[in-house]
Amino acid sequence: MSLKRQLFVASLLMLLIPWAGLQFVLELDDALRQQARLQLQAQAGRLAETAGDQIIGATVITPEEPAIYVEPLTGSLNLDGYGADWPGFDEENQDRNWQGQTRSQTGEHSLQWQAMTDRRHLFLLIRVNQRQPVFFNPGSPDQAHDRLRLWLEPAPGNLTPGAQRTSWLLRTPAPGQLYGLEEASQQPDYRISGFMQQTGSGWQLELKLPMPANRSHLGFAALWGNDQEAGVSTPVDPLPVLVGRNLALERQLEPQLNQGQRVRLVEPAGWVIARQHSDTASQAPDFDSLSPLQVVEQISLNALRGLVRLYQPEPTAIETGTNRVAIEALPEEGLVRHEDDSVWLLTTREVFGGRTLILEQSLDQLLTLSGSALGSVIARSTLIIVALTLVLLGYASWLSWRITRLQRAVSASIDEDGRITGRVPDARSNDELGQLQRHFSLMVDRLHGYNRYLESFSRRLSHELKTPVAVVRSSLENLNHSDSEEERRKYIERAASATERLRQILHGMSEAARLEQSLDHADKEQFDLAAVAAEATAAYQALDPSHQIRYSGPDAGCMITGSPELMVQLLDKLVDNARDFTPQEGLIEIALDSSSEGLCLSVFNQGSALPEDTTTDIFSPFVSMRDGQEQGHLGQGLLIVSLIADYHGARVEARNRTQGGIDGVSFRVIIPAIHS
Repeated sequence: MSLKRQLFVASLLMLLIPWAGLQFVLELDDALRQQARLQLQAQAGRLAETAGDQIIGATVITPEEPAIYVEPLTGSLNLDGYGADWPGFDEENQDRNWQGQTRSQTGEHSLQWQAMTDRRHLFLLIRVNQRQPVFFNPGSPDQAHDRLRLWLEPAPGNLTPGAQRTSWLLRTPAPGQLYGLEEASQQPDYRISGFMQQTGSGWQLELKLPMPANRSHLGFAALWGNDQEAGVSTPVDPLPVLVGRNLALERQLEPQLNQGQRVRLVEPAGWVIARQHSDTASQAPDFDSLSPLQVVEQISLNALRGLVRLYQPEPTAIETGTNRVAIEALPEEGLVRHEDDSVWLLTTREVFGGRTLILEQSLDQLLTLSGSALGSVIARSTLIIVALTLVLLGYASWLSWRITRLQRAVSASIDEDGRITGRVPDARSNDELGQLQRHFSLMVDRLHGYNRYLESFSRRLSHELKTPVAVVRSSLENLNHSDSEEERRKYIERAASATERLRQILHGMSEAARLEQSLDHADKEQFDLAAVAAEATAAYQALDPSHQIRYSGPDAGCMITGSPELMVQLLDKLVDNARDFTPQEGLIEIALDSSSEGLCLSVFNQGSALPEDTTTDIFSPFVSMRDGQEQGHLGQGLLIVSLIADYHGARVEARNRTQGGIDGVSFRVIIPAIHS
């Protein structure tokens, strides 16, 4: 038997210690649960008496009676016709947004609503689906249009002499703000205001009206056409009763709750009219303040809680986040599971009027009492066992797996012919193996880039050499068949021109290669770029009187770190390039100025513009925009400009520009302020 297996068997024998402790914790948990059930039943009786005294005389809502639930509003709402600022409103899951829904007789249209209150006003969000709105035409009131009818009927105990059901109409000629119109007097009622907006499949109305008296009846209907019954509505006879939470009762219940308890009072119809909770006494410890051993103990305690729950009776799943409870689906007492997977001990009590009080106790509170002391001992013994097992068996396997994964990643990045086909993924760890993997990844990326450069370079070089070689070959073949001296001279000149083209290509390649090699060994120094640019411009004008070459910028005071010889070479290439495109007596201007980005050295030439839609990088090798010239151009000058700019930490760009009414092209070398 290998050493790994021997250590594994020895570690398994040590598991008897935590197993014995777990059996004791299970027995202790069962005893505490039985005691907590008795205490919870006694407390539920006291809370039921308090709730009964508070709601004596309140109207009981039966399951057969329609109702609209009004949730308390803690913030504020912006009446704009949209529901995005309503608490809990979800644009993606529309079915969760609405408290109630009803459909038309044909089933084609539906009416959905949501209600909230700030105790002074009642807010309604009403949506009509599968019905595009037909707006009210003030010029033709009898024309068919969509509208909302609102009914309000005071509760029987709140009736005053002459009080009866009141109705309002809400209609608008266009999406936006609207006000209620009292149907009896046909007078506007500005207490009822709102906004109407169109939705993708219908229209939506957001209303604000004074908060009706307790247990008032409210209904509404979306109507269209000239038929007063065409549309969809809430129940009309009787109207739905407004149901909300009793905040005074909630304040009475709060001080009577123990730590980790929740209470709800529901009507016979299942509507929650009061809810209150008390947080658990145990606060989660600050992770930063725990020692490594305490962190392991907390993890072990959480594992212990999971094991205890595994041996507990299966809880009944219930919903707690809704405003309506299915009383018949609740057990009278026992364990229940919430949506967040927490387990609670539940008991119920009947309250005056057929109402039900639901009291719950968190089992986490009980388990903390039963497992905190013994759980610490079990956690420490389990820590030793797990540490031995993982250190002896896992560490070697983990290292082997990481090395094997790195080997596979490197092998997969290169095919059988040695071509780079992929990349090595970056390592997440910072140890030696992680650093090795990052070095491999960097090496493969550099090789891949260099291979792409070589492939591109060979294609461009082949394209450049193909034309002059073909000219030399055809000239020599035609020379053998020439009869006259004039033809021989012509073919000889063509061959010589092509040979000169080959010489220029080889010279340009060697010049770029020499420059790249010299940049690796060049020493940087501080020099005045303004003085270099001014002196170079004067020399260019003296050597080329056929163009107007001038300098614009300061004469001195622009210090940078780099090589003045290389910067002169950069200007030589840019000015040579400008001469090729500038007509006789045309303008070439060398300018130097400073900006927030740093120093900007530019060469502007009068002449033809760059193509606007080109996708070619003109600073790449063998790229030239000299269309129509007889001998073509190698395209190495701007490559050298780009290399020198990179050496100085600058970037170079080219763009069309109009300067002083003159159209041309401007090449800009921008040297960041850190190098100047």
